[in-house]
Amino acid sequence: MSDLLLVDGLCKNFGGHQAVQQVSFGLQAGAIGGLIGPNGAGKTTLFNCVAGFLKPTSGRILLDGQNIAGAAACDVFAAGLARTFQIPRPFAEMSVLENVMVAATGQAGERFWNNWLRPKLVSQQERANRDAARHWLDFVGLADLAERPARILSGGQRKLLELARVMVSKPKLVLLDEPGAGVNPVLLEQIVDKITALNASGTTFLIIEHNMDLVASLCKPVMVMAQGRLLLSGDAATVLSDPRVIEAYLGNAA
Repeated sequence: MSDLLLVDGLCKNFGGHQAVQQVSFGLQAGAIGGLIGPNGAGKTTLFNCVAGFLKPTSGRILLDGQNIAGAAACDVFAAGLARTFQIPRPFAEMSVLENVMVAATGQAGERFWNNWLRPKLVSQQERANRDAARHWLDFVGLADLAERPARILSGGQRKLLELARVMVSKPKLVLLDEPGAGVNPVLLEQIVDKITALNASGTTFLIIEHNMDLVASLCKPVMVMAQGRLLLSGDAATVLSDPRVIEAYLGNAA
């Protein structure tokens, strides 16, 4: 089976600092990949390069065979890759429903003349987007809050909102940046259940996470970064017991 995501020799330098150094890996369609490592390992920098928020210094990033390395974030999103953030920042005064609807792609109404020349099409798409947004809000358990302003949501609810928002764009691959960070156990269990259900329906995920229980229960393969490099990759049990991983996390205290 070919890789949905292929990262090949990826490097990202900031001046003289090499934040990501010759990282290569593949992720097959239908997988839930985990990316772990100590703080400063280069995980978020790698995510930002893959998602188009940073331009790599060198290397290739192939999404379903298309080289997206150096492409703008909007073009990467249009190619089928969506991401969430460790600290979600919804449009606070917009409704929860409107926050999900903004992620719909390929809308005729985005070209202002279509609102006069093709009003029926614009109206049809708007209704379809609203229906899709309500579907995903119901899926993540936020349907009752659809008309409330997003500022009222808790941290965990905001992460569920982000999940609904990326799914409305029908992505091929979703990058999740620490979905478990700062989330209470009840909502964390809900988030894990939703990721599992979406994966069972065919959505591929790549997850940065520090919660090792979450990683062990969800992710295969698990990839470990340390000091900008990919240290090793494998199943959770093998990776988490590897002396090199223990050393990377604990250093001399191991």
